[in-house]
Amino acid sequence: MLVQDLMKTEVITLNSTHTIADAVQIMQKKRIRHIPIVKDGRLIGLVTDRDVKEASPSSISERLEPSLYETPLDKIMKTDLLIGHPRDFVEEAALLFYTYEIGCLPIVSNYQLVGILTKTDLLHNYIELTGANQPSSHLQIRVPNRPGILFEVSQVFHQHNTNVLSVLVYPYQDDEDCKILAVRIKRMNPLSIIADLKAEGFQVLWPSEPEMGL
Repeated sequence: MLVQDLMKTEVITLNSTHTIADAVQIMQKKRIRHIPIVKDGRLIGLVTDRDVKEASPSSISERLEPSLYETPLDKIMKTDLLIGHPRDFVEEAALLFYTYEIGCLPIVSNYQLVGILTKTDLLHNYIELTGANQPSSHLQIRVPNRPGILFEVSQVFHQHNTNVLSVLVYPYQDDEDCKILAVRIKRMNPLSIIADLKAEGFQVLWPSEPEMGL
């Protein structure tokens, strides 16, 4: 999946001469946390809710300084920005979020701001890709780390005419000879499938027997 398939293209922006008051008003009205700052369509900075909070007077202060709210955004905006391109892979964008602990990624093409990607967008996308938002069951299966093992496991689902919504593969503790398959299937009662997986010699780690009421 590409960033262009996930990013928001209707981006709310301000320019550098807008004020903290303008940013506060828009963030509250639109319920957003990030505002790109542009000039002639080009990205020149970014203001976040944290930037605004750090620059604004305390909401519980008895001595507010109204003049601070009139501070132009070029005084508080960040200009050293990470950016993405619409044709970047979502995995590459997610790595930037993970590595640099950022909350959003402005998307730029031909020097123009064309979209924005946020942590919330990535989370929603992950939920949809894994099928966690659908009626389903989640299985964790310990399997040998060898070629063709995914096909062998999928044969059990095929025999039960069960649709697989998603499969994630990750290491099993420190054992390089094994992997964990985290499989989400479109079935609410997986007991018969689990029984056949075990019959084929696969170890089902989740759900375990107590959780299944066995």
